[in-house]
Amino acid sequence: MKTFMVIGLGRFGNAVAAELCALGNEVLAVDSQEDLVQAASAYVTHAVTADARDPEVLRQLSARSFDCVVVAIGGDIGTSALITLALKEMGVARVVAKASSHTHKKVLEKIGADRVVFPEQEMGVKLAHALSDANVLNFIELSEDASIVEIPVPAAWVNKTLRQLDVRNSYGVNVIALRRGPKQKLTIAPGGEDVLESTDVVVALGLDKNINRIQKL
Repeated sequence: MKTFMVIGLGRFGNAVAAELCALGNEVLAVDSQEDLVQAASAYVTHAVTADARDPEVLRQLSARSFDCVVVAIGGDIGTSALITLALKEMGVARVVAKASSHTHKKVLEKIGADRVVFPEQEMGVKLAHALSDANVLNFIELSEDASIVEIPVPAAWVNKTLRQLDVRNSYGVNVIALRRGPKQKLTIAPGGEDVLESTDVVVALGLDKNINRIQKL
């Protein structure tokens, strides 16, 4: 079990806090609005009304003792930057901060956030991929030019083994899993002798340009 502090209980913060707790972690939810804190208290380990802009408040809440602190305040660049900076200066091991724009993201990265998430952009990219290519069933962006995608097995690959296809050398991607059968059971790290079937779904990792080649087969 890990320990998390989530600062800011808007829609994003609420979703993160609730899911972290549902996954069996200990979660302290913090917001300056008492009504939001009361609502969150029903699904997190602890919830407190406090002004996280004050470094002394963060110290009193023992922010440094948490495995990770999530700064879920995206609307106010100054506030989220102030809190993120205070957390890093007091030695918090991992700070994840939400950004609302590219400028905001750069500011948070500059002051030391360990990870910056941009939910609107990430969701937009995922939706764009899904809309533009009906063959992509699921998409995870790893970087600006690399992704993990789920793709129905191309017709040219049906009834061939992964060894015969030599996907890594021939296409520059790694097949890291297969979904197959009526329930689309996931097989992690399939073997070279696995024969691909027309109903299989390939989970591939690689550069976007190489993945695009496979989608056009």
